[in-house]
Amino acid sequence: MRIEAECRNWIVAQEAGSVADRAVTYVVRCQATEPLVTDPHVSIEPSILYLGTPVVLISTQNEDGTANLAPMSSAWWLGWRCMLGLQTASQTPQNMIRTGQCVLNLPSPKQADAVNRLARLTGTEKLPELKQRLGYTYEPFKFEVAGLTPIAAQTVAAPRALECPIQLEAVVAAQHGIMDDDPQVAGLLSAFEVRITRVHVHPSLLMDGHENRIDPAKWQPLIMNFQKLYGVSSTEIVSSRLAEIEEKAYRMPDVDRARDGVLQPAEWRNTCRDGYDPNKDLRLG
Repeated sequence: MRIEAECRNWIVAQEAGSVADRAVTYVVRCQATEPLVTDPHVSIEPSILYLGTPVVLISTQNEDGTANLAPMSSAWWLGWRCMLGLQTASQTPQNMIRTGQCVLNLPSPKQADAVNRLARLTGTEKLPELKQRLGYTYEPFKFEVAGLTPIAAQTVAAPRALECPIQLEAVVAAQHGIMDDDPQVAGLLSAFEVRITRVHVHPSLLMDGHENRIDPAKWQPLIMNFQKLYGVSSTEIVSSRLAEIEEKAYRMPDVDRARDGVLQPAEWRNTCRDGYDPNKDLRLG
C-alpha cells in the first residue's frame, strides 16, 4: 500500500501580485485513489542514541610505558578500517594521538563482568569535572582490575587482552572532529580512523573449512544497547541474500599491506584540529 496519496490534476499555478514580485501561489488539487496508512510512531527526544553496537576494549600505551584499557562502543568497520568515536581529552585518544597505535579487543558475553569492572574508571589522573560528577575514579592498573591478561601484540606496542576472542591491532590513519559545527562542544569529540594491521581470532570462531573466515554463528559479540549489555543469538533469523556474495569480493589492499611486518608508530594526519592542546579543554576528559 502506498503511503502517499496518488494525485491527479497535479499543480495549477496562479500568478499573485505584480510581475515584478514574481511570486507564484501553487494550488494543488489531489484525489486520493488509495487510503492513507496510519503512522504509529511518536516523535521523542532521547538524550542518547546508542541503538546497539559492539563493545570494544581499546588498549593503548601510556606515556610511561604502562598499558591503558578502556571500554567503548561507538565503533564500526569498513574493510580493514575502523571508526572510533571518543572523547578527545580522555587517556585512550591521547595515547592514540601520541603513539598512533592501539589494539581493539572485542569481548564476548563471557567477558561482560570484566567490561563492567572497567566502567567509570579513567586513566586520566586529573579527573575533569564532568567525570567527577558521573562518579569516575582514576585507575592506573586497568588490566589487573578487569581481571584480563595483557599479552604482546605483533605490530604495535600496546598489549592485547588474552581473554577477548577477537583482537585487532591497529594504527591511526586520521582524526576527524565530531560536532565541530557546534561552538558549545567543538573540540570535545573525535572520530579516529584506524587501519587494522593484524587480526587475532580464537580458533573456535573459525568457519569450518576456512582458515580466514569467522563463522557468524560462532561469534557472539557483546552489545551495548542504551548503556546496557546484551548478547546476540547464534540462530540466523532469515537466509541473507547479501551473504550470497563471496567475502573475497570485498577484500581491500589493507589486507595485503598488513603483511609488511612490525610497524613503526604511524604517521597520521589530524584533519580537524592542528595543534590541539588537551590541557586547555578537560571538560569531558
